[in-house]
Amino acid sequence: MRHFPVFLNVEGRRILVCGGGETAIAKLRLILKTSARIEVFAEGPSSQIQEWEEAGALTIVRRQPLASDLENAAMVYAAHGEEQPDRKVARLAEQQGVLLNLVDDLEASDFITPAIVDRDPVTIAIGTEGTAPVLARKIKADIEDNLSGSVGLLARLGAGFRSRAASLPEGSIRRKFWSRFFFERGSQALKIGGEKGVQEVLEQLYSEIENEGREYGRVFLMGAGPGDPDLLTVKGQRVLRDADVVVHDRLVGPQVLELARREAIVVETGKKGFGKSWKQEDINELMIEHAQAGATVVRLKSGDPSVYGRLDEEIEALNQSNTAWEIIPGITAASAAAAEIGTSLTRRGRNSALRFITGHDINGFAEHDWVALAKPGSVAAIYMGKRTARFLSGRLLMHGGVPDRPVTVVANVSRPDQEIHVTTLSGLASDKMPEGPAILLLGLKPNEAIADLEFQPDTVDLKQGAF
Repeated sequence: MRHFPVFLNVEGRRILVCGGGETAIAKLRLILKTSARIEVFAEGPSSQIQEWEEAGALTIVRRQPLASDLENAAMVYAAHGEEQPDRKVARLAEQQGVLLNLVDDLEASDFITPAIVDRDPVTIAIGTEGTAPVLARKIKADIEDNLSGSVGLLARLGAGFRSRAASLPEGSIRRKFWSRFFFERGSQALKIGGEKGVQEVLEQLYSEIENEGREYGRVFLMGAGPGDPDLLTVKGQRVLRDADVVVHDRLVGPQVLELARREAIVVETGKKGFGKSWKQEDINELMIEHAQAGATVVRLKSGDPSVYGRLDEEIEALNQSNTAWEIIPGITAASAAAAEIGTSLTRRGRNSALRFITGHDINGFAEHDWVALAKPGSVAAIYMGKRTARFLSGRLLMHGGVPDRPVTVVANVSRPDQEIHVTTLSGLASDKMPEGPAILLLGLKPNEAIADLEFQPDTVDLKQGAF
């Protein structure tokens, strides 16, 4: 993000627009919506700008600006549409330390003006870093088509009730009050009873929320999926956006965490194989403490919480403390990896069983039914198997596994840095594994239509972008 989006307070402050033609007019149409003091520097201002001056909306200074004119200005637009006078304004802005927008010159500008959806006081700014204004206008049109024209009036009426609502407890109780107003009752009250009807509904809602008493917390044991936020369930997205506290594993990606409220408490309880990590007892205690204080807690686990997520241990702790909980499943890495290589985890005539196994457990390398796993046609999704690849290969070969049996390693499943590594049972022992968390698909190889290759016993690396 090159341009950090902020809303600058320009109440009573000076905004300078240098130029008197169409370029300046385009900027003024937006700036005139503010409560700033607008000064236009132009030797020959257009009739439109003169009309705005006659209406008292701005002041025209019929000359080019001096350095002293820029003192204490909030911002300045160089909008002549001509290089020489605009560059002169840019130099003055730099000397005075004033924020500059040189129209149509991204590199010389300190800020850019976004596309804006105006439902005062609700303002939605849309930016594309200056690279795609047509796209910004399309997004603006889509939002305007779907955003009620009354939302601004509702926001203003709600603002008048904020001091009263502030007496409600902070957190989920107060959010519930405003959610019911904006998303359930406010619009209908405005439509039927006008502003008076809205005031009545605000009072009714306040009494309802106040009488509902203490809010009891709850823990959602939720699967974050393999990494792509688009693979979250709709319910998961909704719960995550409303959470007071998010307790997440190290493998949960930043794009998923971006869905949480900025005000939410976000705690990473990282667990690394063979490394330093949080104790499970401490994670349990953290969830229970926040939930019993009335918070909505999301325990966010990569993939699905019921697959190697120590779910039963956390449920047992929550039950013992009488803490309410709910499971929200997620897409596990095995399913996502199979989708990425374009194949099925089960297939008639090939495998009637599917095994999810782990490469290591609390005692070290995990032991399994190697004879069954080594049989032709068997399929297994191996979690946490990268570090135990040599061990897995040796055990399977020892129990009758075929050396050229396919194994596909999918690292960073569904993420931008995903890597697919195709090898064999014998090659698994010596191949260099891709970086990042990975799932090993024993007995599976990429669909030829996706991989565009015949499977070879030699190792082949595939990048997501090649698909």
